[in-house]
Amino acid sequence: MKQYVAELIGTFWLVFGGCGSAVLAAAFPEVGIGLLGVSFAFGLTVLTMAYTIGPISGCHLNPAVSVGLLVAGRFPANRLAPYIVAQVIGAILAGGVLYVIASGAPGFDVHAGFASNGYGDHSPGNYSLVAALVAEIVLTWIFLFVILGSTDERAPAGFAPIAIGLCLTLIHLISIPVTNTSVNPARSTGVALFAGGWAIEQLWLFWVAPIIGGALGAVTYKAIFAAEK
Repeated sequence: MKQYVAELIGTFWLVFGGCGSAVLAAAFPEVGIGLLGVSFAFGLTVLTMAYTIGPISGCHLNPAVSVGLLVAGRFPANRLAPYIVAQVIGAILAGGVLYVIASGAPGFDVHAGFASNGYGDHSPGNYSLVAALVAEIVLTWIFLFVILGSTDERAPAGFAPIAIGLCLTLIHLISIPVTNTSVNPARSTGVALFAGGWAIEQLWLFWVAPIIGGALGAVTYKAIFAAEK
C-alpha cells in the first residue's frame, strides 16, 4: 500500500507542477516562463520525486513507464493495475486542485485547453494525428530507454533521477509544439477530464502511443544492452 500511495502522491506532483506551470505561469504577464520554463517544470517534478519516493515505489508516475518496466522484466505483473490506478487518481486529484486555483482568476476558461494534449486543430502547432502519434511513440521509447539505462546496475549509483528528469525536460522542449507533450497517459487524463470535449475525444492517442513507445523502449534496451545474469 505504501508503494501505491507513493505513486499517487508522486503523480499528483508531476501533474500539478508540470501542468500547473503551463496553466498558471507560462504566459503570465511580464514574467511568463514560456516553453522553456514549462519543460523544466516537468523535468524537475520527476527529478525531485525520484529522489523522494524512488526507494519506496520506484517512482514510475506514468502507466507507460510501468508497462515498459514490466516488459523489461523489472516490475511484477500483479502490481501493474494498482500502480496505474494510483497514478491516474493522483493525476485527477492534481487536475482538480489546479482547476480550483486557476478558476480563481478572472477570464479563466477551462475549455480553452487546460494544458491538455491534442492533435490537429488542438495541437499547439496544428500538427496532424500521424505526426502526434509518431512523436509520442518515439519520445516515450527514448524515455524508457533512458530510464532503463540510467537505473541499470552498471550505471553510476545515485544519478538516475538527474538523467531521467533532464530527459523529460528535453522531451518537452521537442514536443510541446506538437502535442503539448504527453508521454504519460495519467498526465493526459488528469487535465482532459476537466477540459472535456475535444480533450477527452483525443485522449485515446495519449494512452495508446505512450504505452506502445514504453514497450518498444523496454524491448530495445533488453535486446541490446541487458546484462547477462
